[in-house]
Amino acid sequence: MELKSGNFTYNFKQNQTPFKKIILLNASMAGYISELGAENLIIGVSSPEYIYSEKIQNLIKEGKIQNVGSDQKYDVEKIISMKPDAIFTNYIASFDNAYQLLKNNGIQVIFLDEYMEQQPLQKTAYIKLFGELFAKEKEAEAKYQEVEKNYNDLKKLALTTKEKPVVLANEMYGDVWYLPGGNTSVAHYIADANATYIMKDNKDEKALTMSFEEVYAKAGGVQYWVNAGNHTSKKEMLKMNPFYGKLNVFNKGKLYTMAGKERQKANDFFESGVVRADLILKDYIKIFHPELLPDYQLTYMKELQ
Repeated sequence: MELKSGNFTYNFKQNQTPFKKIILLNASMAGYISELGAENLIIGVSSPEYIYSEKIQNLIKEGKIQNVGSDQKYDVEKIISMKPDAIFTNYIASFDNAYQLLKNNGIQVIFLDEYMEQQPLQKTAYIKLFGELFAKEKEAEAKYQEVEKNYNDLKKLALTTKEKPVVLANEMYGDVWYLPGGNTSVAHYIADANATYIMKDNKDEKALTMSFEEVYAKAGGVQYWVNAGNHTSKKEMLKMNPFYGKLNVFNKGKLYTMAGKERQKANDFFESGVVRADLILKDYIKIFHPELLPDYQLTYMKELQ
């Protein structure tokens, strides 16, 4: 069986899969496992405080899932002693030594590039890959089909409205505004929700770095500001960056954070949200065209007061 993800290709022998004991080194991958109902395959996670899933948290409390360190330092000895069938992670160059050590001990390390996918449904599609590795192909295919159908139906619904409000996204860190490029998943979501992203004509798949002045110059007609971090209030946001007060949208528009499903350090937007592209799109449509979804309550997003 061959598996491809970004720059990585794997060939698994007949008897290697399905995996029965896995370790996750990224909270985002927990989203795929949860959607497949395969939480009982997880024997270890790193940085458990970033995992939102209640089921996984309970398994951690019961000692069925071990904490194997954090993205500062993995407990390699512990991982080796746990004898996992496979470890799933995003590749981080500075961990090459740790990866090598694990491989030398006969542990299958699988690097996934799902976070680099910029088409929302392509991120969702990674569930099929997990389905193959856990002998849950049917469940994975059914979940993908469901999300894809919902997504396309919602996209059609959004097109029934004439209004295309103008949208600003993300926020500043220090004196840099990291604005999603015009080919990022954020830009695709905004377009599919039938709104106009201020950088829609840009072709980048990564964040653009801009100064406040550059964003200010483009933000004249903006009515909605989305993905504004996880601030608790506009007041708190202004304290962090007084410049925001100069933006028309800050004073007269509507602001939304991604803190609708947060628990301490964990945010489900980065967990179940990687699979449930349909719900993220639904949130954006509810924000830009509330009249289209009168009874829907936001899942991942939250209006900032």
